[in-house]
Amino acid sequence: MESILDLAKTEGMLFKYGSGAGTNLSTLRSSKERLTGGGKPSGPVSFMRGYDAFAGVIRSGGKVRRAAKMVILNDDHPDIFEFVNCKVTEERKALALIDAGYSAEDAYASVAFQNGNNTVRLSDAFMRACANNDLWQTRAVTTGAPVDTFPANDLLHAIAEAAWECGDPGVQFDDTINRWHTCPNAGRITASNPCGEHLFLGSSSCNLASINLLAFLKEDGAFDVIGFCQAIDTFITAQDLLIDHSGFPTPHIAEVTKTFRPLGLGVSNLGALLMTLGLPYDSADGRSLAATLMAILTGQAYLRSALLAQERGAFAGFAANREPMLRVIQQHCVALDALLPNYPLAQQLHAAATTIWQRAQLNGAQHGFRNAQVTVCAPTGTISFLMDCATTGIEPELALVKYKHLAGGGMMKIVNGAVDAALTRLGYGAAARAKMVSYIEQHDTIDGAPDLRTEHAPVFLCSLPSPKGQQMISTQGHVRMLAALQPFISGGISKTVNVPHQFTVDGIIGVITLAHELGLKGLTIYRDGSKRTQPLTTAAPQPAAQPSAFTRRRLPDERDAITKKFSVAGHEGYVTVGMYEDGTPGELFIVMSKEGSTISGLMDGFA
Repeated sequence: MESILDLAKTEGMLFKYGSGAGTNLSTLRSSKERLTGGGKPSGPVSFMRGYDAFAGVIRSGGKVRRAAKMVILNDDHPDIFEFVNCKVTEERKALALIDAGYSAEDAYASVAFQNGNNTVRLSDAFMRACANNDLWQTRAVTTGAPVDTFPANDLLHAIAEAAWECGDPGVQFDDTINRWHTCPNAGRITASNPCGEHLFLGSSSCNLASINLLAFLKEDGAFDVIGFCQAIDTFITAQDLLIDHSGFPTPHIAEVTKTFRPLGLGVSNLGALLMTLGLPYDSADGRSLAATLMAILTGQAYLRSALLAQERGAFAGFAANREPMLRVIQQHCVALDALLPNYPLAQQLHAAATTIWQRAQLNGAQHGFRNAQVTVCAPTGTISFLMDCATTGIEPELALVKYKHLAGGGMMKIVNGAVDAALTRLGYGAAARAKMVSYIEQHDTIDGAPDLRTEHAPVFLCSLPSPKGQQMISTQGHVRMLAALQPFISGGISKTVNVPHQFTVDGIIGVITLAHELGLKGLTIYRDGSKRTQPLTTAAPQPAAQPSAFTRRRLPDERDAITKKFSVAGHEGYVTVGMYEDGTPGELFIVMSKEGSTISGLMDGFA
């Protein structure tokens, strides 16, 4: 109990200073086990309510942004079904409140589990059981004894159904994550940060930074590799120095972070870069270019880390993990060798990446590494706006024109700035470009724009459907981009796989299965419109309906009327309705009992 309550304090301090926390609660006894004294445990989901409440009242960094929180449970925990469905139950409560007239903001603020992301840890054994239609067992946390036995696909279906209904839970593939773990001799990776990109040892932390990829694209379409690598060197050096100048919420987090020194360098504006080059996000050329850029990012970061180790020494945990870390470095190199791009720019970058990784591998074997991890792909929402990026992280464009609901209230309209450059690259003249940009501003989409050639339409596909119902990027397009990038990232990738509103539960099961087969570390799925409120939409806000203007209609001096006799429990009365010329009722009288009596007064008031 002391440890359980300590977690609330630690998370609260992390939220206060603008950070986030991820916790795997699988070490808590399930509600299906017994306490030593004979009582019944409340289970991890009950404690989640308390943690969620704290997250709801502590603003991130003391500002309006809500706290960032991740909760994880393993696939063999006895309370796994309760965990999977806990947000679904609360979502239905929120919808009932909205239908009763409450605002969406008030409705969601009054139900539980809205301040964090839920994720299920899936093992290779579980995924094999699903593929083979085998049974699956949950096991007691304290004894390891079997608790429940059921078809594995029942759990997979429950996960998919919950994600279909409310976007949670996501999934993380435990064995894949730990196959890419550089320090397994120090323990397994059991959790991640709230957005899923920092995947490392428990009680570790990671400072984040991101580079705007589009800033290195030259006017002639070449990519400034030298400048990109110099930026990587600068960021890795600065981030490493920052570790020793940071404050940490607990001594243990400080100790683990300084022992392994993990870093989180990433990128932003990938979607805009591809669009500017006239490459569809969902294309082999788009994926190969993105993958080679990530290979350069991580290869150069590890090279810089090895050179820092030569100057300042390897991280303290390197010696005990030398063999597995060099094995993971080799896995990165093997993935790069298997990447055979056809796109000319990607071919040039691939040659540069190969040289960089050879140097990183050689220097790392000789001097070790200063940092156990160097790169992640964070969502980069706020900092992307500060860097004037058209797209965030590695996401494609959500919509050419989108409306962002702000945390402090209000809304802003965001128009993609890469369209004109993309049209130029594709060979359109100034007049045609101006006409199409004007069309986008008027209609919030390029779908149906004059002069747009059919073969170029895929370049402008987005994650969300346009107001005119333009085709979205395919679900497999999202997953395959993740699969292309993951072998060249030290940690994880924060990215949402957007699916259309009409997507099915079976479709989500297929996406999860494909993600595991392609070697992803994790997956988050969001079905468009599955929640009554979402931060980004493609529809412009509609003005509030104005009350209709009521006007007085005078009855004619002489009018038609209808009189009806009635009887209620033996008490008789008469209803008289006077009407306008068109036959609609204009006045009502009810005569019952004598004038001046209580009953008569009640009937007059009622009429």
